Amino acid sequence: MIYRIRHITKYNYSRAVSLCYNQAHLLPRDTDYQSCRKTQVNITPKPAYMSQREDYFGNNYFYFSLQKSHKKLVIDVTTEIDTLPDRSSLNLDLGNTCLQARQLMEDANTPEIKEAREYLLDSPMIKASKGLQEYAQELFDDNLPLLSAVRALTSKIFKEFKYDPASTTVATPLNEVLENKHGVCQDFAHLAIGCLRSLGFPARYVSGYLETLPPPGEVKLVGADASHAWFAVFSPGEGWFEFDPTNDNIPADQHITTAWGRDYSDVTPMRGVIFDGGNSQELSVSVDVQRIPD
Repeated sequence: MIYRIRHITKYNYSRAVSLCYNQAHLLPRDTDYQSCRKTQVNITPKPAYMSQREDYFGNNYFYFSLQKSHKKLVIDVTTEIDTLPDRSSLNLDLGNTCLQARQLMEDANTPEIKEAREYLLDSPMIKASKGLQEYAQELFDDNLPLLSAVRALTSKIFKEFKYDPASTTVATPLNEVLENKHGVCQDFAHLAIGCLRSLGFPARYVSGYLETLPPPGEVKLVGADASHAWFAVFSPGEGWFEFDPTNDNIPADQHITTAWGRDYSDVTPMRGVIFDGGNSQELSVSVDVQRIPD
């Protein structure tokens, strides 16, 4: 499957910005399940400087600076991605048990396991806790296959939490999400990661896009898609496996990965510093995920 993704971010400032520096994680990365065919980045006003780099986690990002006065900034990124056939039909009843996975993480010393151990540690937005451990503990019996237990956790979050964009912000603490049982895809991914790390299993945050389809007989609206987030868990000797608690499924070819890290703060779509700009700014985001002929 080939997709064309167009992600447009617009900022309108109440007063002119004299200088700004920005970093954007808006360039999908190559993975075992997708490859980037081509990318085009258009920024208005034209940047004084721009470069593309790779971050610590291997994600692609670009950096740019504007050194002329402006009241409006537009970042328009179009990417074509080739995704491989459906990868969702995993046999979750095979592989390491929960006990075996924990023991291998403690005892084995391969480069892959050493790298994965970083995802056991607390990160800026996810702290292991007794509450998170208790929420998931009953699903992770020592003798159960790890992937089967993670799938059960994915379903538990889907069933017990309500998707509610008005209930949280980017900065809402994870303990509040757990208590109120409301949130968005970012919150649900953070929750699953927090539970897994609290139980001794490495887990990472994945950002990207999800193709959405209109109801039968209706035309898909331009700009109606959105960024998405899910998580991946590491099973020693077997690799990383992805799960989507917002939709209670295993990501397949309709999930397009942009970046991954310890949590959302590692892969924020846009971050930067501005000088002046007044007391307020208006942000709008438009995303289109469109299938194109092979």
